[in-house]
Amino acid sequence: MNAFSIRTTWGIGVLALICLSLIPAHEQTATSRIVAAANTFLSTLNDKQRQTVLFAFNDEEQRKRWSNLPVSFVPRGGISLKEMNTTQRAAAMALVASALSARGFEKVQQIMEGDEVNKNTDQGPPGNRGPRPPAGAGGPPPSGNGGPPPSGRGGNRPPAWNGPIFGKDLYYISILGKPSEKDPWMLQFGGHHLALNVTIAGEQGVLTPTLTGAQPALYTIDGKTVRPLGQESDKALALLNALDENQRKQAILSYRLADLVLGPGQDGKTIQPEGLKASDMNERQRAMLLDVISEWANIIHESAAAARMAEMKAGLNDTWFAWSGPTTATPGHNIAAYYRVQGPNLVIEYAPQKLGGDPAMHVHTMYRDPTNDYGRKFTAK
Repeated sequence: MNAFSIRTTWGIGVLALICLSLIPAHEQTATSRIVAAANTFLSTLNDKQRQTVLFAFNDEEQRKRWSNLPVSFVPRGGISLKEMNTTQRAAAMALVASALSARGFEKVQQIMEGDEVNKNTDQGPPGNRGPRPPAGAGGPPPSGNGGPPPSGRGGNRPPAWNGPIFGKDLYYISILGKPSEKDPWMLQFGGHHLALNVTIAGEQGVLTPTLTGAQPALYTIDGKTVRPLGQESDKALALLNALDENQRKQAILSYRLADLVLGPGQDGKTIQPEGLKASDMNERQRAMLLDVISEWANIIHESAAAARMAEMKAGLNDTWFAWSGPTTATPGHNIAAYYRVQGPNLVIEYAPQKLGGDPAMHVHTMYRDPTNDYGRKFTAK
């Protein structure tokens, strides 16, 4: 783990806990490691905190309480990193790390660090902390009108929100059900531009629906340039550039898309595939398309990611690639175009935000399996 990773997990104490959770990897299954990390985290909490973190597995309201918006606009359930002490934060991040691949965890850290950049540069004066969300963005807040989130267990927010709206301590963790190696349960972790929904059902691990975003999509820290979603941008543009003229005509849509179609609050919604079908690509192009998909599928821990990628490869010929917007980008910067990858068990959306400023610097992405979001296949009774 590099110096950047250490910085974004609150220091050496976090690194030590994460390493301890990974040491017996050759002796344990992925599920047993995640369950052990969950129980370690829960053991650091007092009774009140545990009551805040734990939800019933069938709590549909909590299951869907995620968004791209800051927690001041759409409250999250569970407990925030800000409310934890150093040991608890370390255990929480070790739990998140146990459910993800090394690259997936690094991506999460980079998204959170970007929000810290927001906090330090774009917070605004007290009483006017950041923009109001556009109508309909990020799913309707529980208050129904975009106002301050309600107080109570679900949101854990005071009646008025006067503090910062950005920062890496404003990310929440919750657990639905009891951590188990056999029975299904769910880990949620998220905040601004991040919503991980990890369902564990025996040895099955499901990451959908998950939202990853970046604002800023490019920043510098300790002399290092960071692009949390850089590969998602670069690989898709490379695929577009690998298409011939006729393929590009099919892939590039005749209309512009401004944001996620299947984002927060859109569970169960379906859309028709469009663009270029993978069956009309050559082998190299299909491999490039799989590589694009891997940027989302490989966020989860390696054994679940391998199973997911096998599923994606099996359905690849029925997978579509669609593009909307500019077809070039400044080298080293993200694209300003929307694209979608859609297959029998997959919807990926990449959506730069066009509401002022440079859309390439503010990106939302969505990863879904319409047939198995929240692990429905493995948890239905």
